[in-house]
Amino acid sequence: MSEDVLLETRGPVGLVTLNRPQALNALNLGMCRAMDPQLRAWADDDRVRAVVIRGAGGRAFCAGGDVRAVAASLSGPATVGSEPLSRAFFRAEYALNHLIHHYPKPFIALVDGVCMGGGLGLSAHGAFRVVTERLMLSMPETAIGLFPDVGGGWFLPRFPGEMGTYLGLTGARCDAADARWLGYATHQIAASRLEDVLAALVDADWQGAAMDVVARVLAGSAADSGVSPLRARVEDIARCFSADRVEDILRALEAERSEWAEQTRATLMRMCPMSLKVTLRQLRMGRGGDYDAMVPVEYRLSQALTARADFREGIRAVLVDKDQKPRWSPASLDAVSEDAVDACFAQNPSDSFAPAAVR
Repeated sequence: MSEDVLLETRGPVGLVTLNRPQALNALNLGMCRAMDPQLRAWADDDRVRAVVIRGAGGRAFCAGGDVRAVAASLSGPATVGSEPLSRAFFRAEYALNHLIHHYPKPFIALVDGVCMGGGLGLSAHGAFRVVTERLMLSMPETAIGLFPDVGGGWFLPRFPGEMGTYLGLTGARCDAADARWLGYATHQIAASRLEDVLAALVDADWQGAAMDVVARVLAGSAADSGVSPLRARVEDIARCFSADRVEDILRALEAERSEWAEQTRATLMRMCPMSLKVTLRQLRMGRGGDYDAMVPVEYRLSQALTARADFREGIRAVLVDKDQKPRWSPASLDAVSEDAVDACFAQNPSDSFAPAAVR
């Protein structure tokens, strides 16, 4: 078992603790490979009625996948067995997300603090997403030459109106009230009460349906989320982000002539042009798509985009040098051809992905 993730059983509850607080509990390959078999074992264990996942350290649930390690591996011969790390990591991460999405028992994410990218993959697919007043939620992938993966093509389009489009393209941050309104969070509980909630789950009377038991325990500690700041922008965002071309979204923002629209447009202009076009197509594809159908699409995209120089440049600018001045290639939207976007979505036998079934 990796020390980066702690796996234990407390009575009827399987407990996962992401244990890389110095890295804001960023998810690495070893963590994925430790969690997957344990979750499957708990699913088959009649003594385990529910699974809880949380982050250590009090600052973050999970700041995303360890994309910095993936990017570093692309500069050298790093492999895991016979596979490049970029292939092995995303395969393991997406398989874990798929397992959580189809988990046969209550899966409860206690989301306290930072939750970005891969953190949503570990939480959004579960039955219960409990947030605290310290939540900072974001899908910031277009800033590093990627796309909102870990099922983002499925869950973002299911947010109200065009909120998923807005969040997926801009990487805008959400608080707990936003998360509740969007439908990401099922409950809000004070951070100071999370240990009490875990203890209540362990000590609960588990007679009857497990989902009902969890719902009763969480309802007993729920806090008011207040008013969502994001909700106040729902009409503006619907008006500006309903187009099917990024260029048309930018024109709509320009026509608004408001401070919010100008700031949003400036944000989009800093993002990776290829990532913006790939992301918008992904989100439109996922509007009516089944989650299981989107998983292999996102896996193909993960391989296509991590192979591009933009990914390494985005990691350099945002996470390594932190100068926030990426040099994208192509540098503008009009230089990104539809053929190039098509190629990212094209099926490639070496990038096929079929996650194991969940019993």
